[in-house]
Amino acid sequence: MASLDQYLDERLVHGRSYFVGSEARSLLGVSQRNFAAAVTRLINKGRLANPRHGFFLILRPEDRIAGAPDPVRWIDPLMKHQGLAYRVSMLRAAAFHGSSHQAAMVFQVIVPKQLRDFAIGRHRLQFLYQAHGAFAHVNLPTRLDQMKSDEGFAQVAGVELTLLDCARYFHKAGGINGIAQIAKDIGGKANSRALADAAEYYENSAVRRLGYVLDLANHSRQAKSLEPFAKKVKTLVPLNPASKPVIAALAEPGERNSKWKLLINEPVEVDS
Repeated sequence: MASLDQYLDERLVHGRSYFVGSEARSLLGVSQRNFAAAVTRLINKGRLANPRHGFFLILRPEDRIAGAPDPVRWIDPLMKHQGLAYRVSMLRAAAFHGSSHQAAMVFQVIVPKQLRDFAIGRHRLQFLYQAHGAFAHVNLPTRLDQMKSDEGFAQVAGVELTLLDCARYFHKAGGINGIAQIAKDIGGKANSRALADAAEYYENSAVRRLGYVLDLANHSRQAKSLEPFAKKVKTLVPLNPASKPVIAALAEPGERNSKWKLLINEPVEVDS
């Protein structure tokens, strides 16, 4: 009967630095008590990490400094273990698509279920909830790309979903200046029709926010595809709802953007 140590070595030989506890215990034919003791021993020795109940990471020597491998290597099997569709998005996706200004300190994942964030070693994973109906309509293979690692692929938002996600969850993407920078960096790569089609499943205010920063970045074609969303509404809303609200009746003319139906209550600054 193979030991847990031998099992881990065999997994690594086959390019798999993760395993599901129930599968390993069944294969090894050991009791729950003995398996738990062996796992605890290896966690204490720094050979295993346990990001979620029942799911384990096998740490190579080079992984032990960071406390875990890059999440792109194991987010796909983790989500499969939890039975959830997902997409890597926001800052990591923006960097993937060429936004060199985005140093992603957090690995952000969009899911159709409320999940707790967690940290493992130096890595921090943040799960952002999108309502199941909207998620099902946009999280399609045609709107996703694949982020390659030495262990396989992770699903990552395409350019259009990355832009929309950053506009929707802008407070998690560096605020207004953060999404403006992302729009400047990668907005020109977005397919206008695909952007408008996906935007149907996002809050109108988020779409208008994105249209505004795309306009600022002179990505006119992409911005124009979102103009019909602004024409559907009459009421102006703040560009940044988290900032101190601007009372419409007292706002200066320059603080209004009638095209996008926004009150520009925060200056937008991006790097050249």
